[in-house]
Amino acid sequence: MSGGPKRTRRQPFLAEMDAVVPGQRLVALVEPVQPKMGARGGQQPYSAKTMLRIHFMQPWFALSDPAMQEALHDMPAMRAFARLNTRCDCIPDESSILRFRHRLEKHGLAKRLLAEVNALLTERGLLLKQGTLIDATLIAAPSSTKNNSGSRDPEMQTQKGNNGYFGMKVHIGVDAESGLTHTVITTAANVNDVTQAHALLTAEETDVFANAGYQGVEKRAQNQDKPVTWHVAMRPGKRRALPATPLGACLRQLEEVKAKIRAKVEHPLRVIKRQFGYVKTRYRGLMKNAAQVATLFALANLYMVRHRLLAPTG
Repeated sequence: MSGGPKRTRRQPFLAEMDAVVPGQRLVALVEPVQPKMGARGGQQPYSAKTMLRIHFMQPWFALSDPAMQEALHDMPAMRAFARLNTRCDCIPDESSILRFRHRLEKHGLAKRLLAEVNALLTERGLLLKQGTLIDATLIAAPSSTKNNSGSRDPEMQTQKGNNGYFGMKVHIGVDAESGLTHTVITTAANVNDVTQAHALLTAEETDVFANAGYQGVEKRAQNQDKPVTWHVAMRPGKRRALPATPLGACLRQLEEVKAKIRAKVEHPLRVIKRQFGYVKTRYRGLMKNAAQVATLFALANLYMVRHRLLAPTG
């Protein structure tokens, strides 16, 4: 019986992501906002590379700032990924992790990170943008009032029927060929899906696929000048009422084809909710959560194509 340490699933995952994350390109975006050593000396600031890698591990493993600090102390694999040495006295504390995230939010860098990741994937021929799938999903928010203000997040409250709902809505535009997310928009939960459809397009696609919630999208003023063909699903009630005729059979078959094409829009949502465990908002306010969501989809894109990125070329 071997007495060596057990190799956990975390280790190969971090090794794969270490190989596919475009470190130099992303660090170049963050470096200008990271504090530098002052003229009077003082403590050496942590490098942008280290802080960015720690920032990525938080959504991968659904860790809060204090939990991230503890994980860095406890897990050598995480310290290695963050490019930290084995000494625990050089590990960033939760305040340093918090301040780094706030700098990214303040300068709007999360969406720039997503754009840079997508630029890499486009260069590798993995993101084509010739067709777009659009969809939206609800992310619940804590309804607890156990916080400093003693109130629920005002940006997360909405009314659905006779019931109150706490959460936000994430709208995504996904490449129809690869299933990779190219556009992310975060709104309050009461914003109708169809109102955001025009902002989810890239101006390069020729066809757009959407579910029945986007009925009438082509008639909206923002979309009348869009040179695209809209393929919107038929409402379930209308589909059930199709006659048992050859024409009805053809229409049902067409709906099945459109549903199979739209299925890829669920892939990135599955990754952030199942692989990364993002089923509830962590922060208060749309701006903070929007930044986290953009980072999540950038990392989800890399995760979905990691094996193709690691495959030998030539």
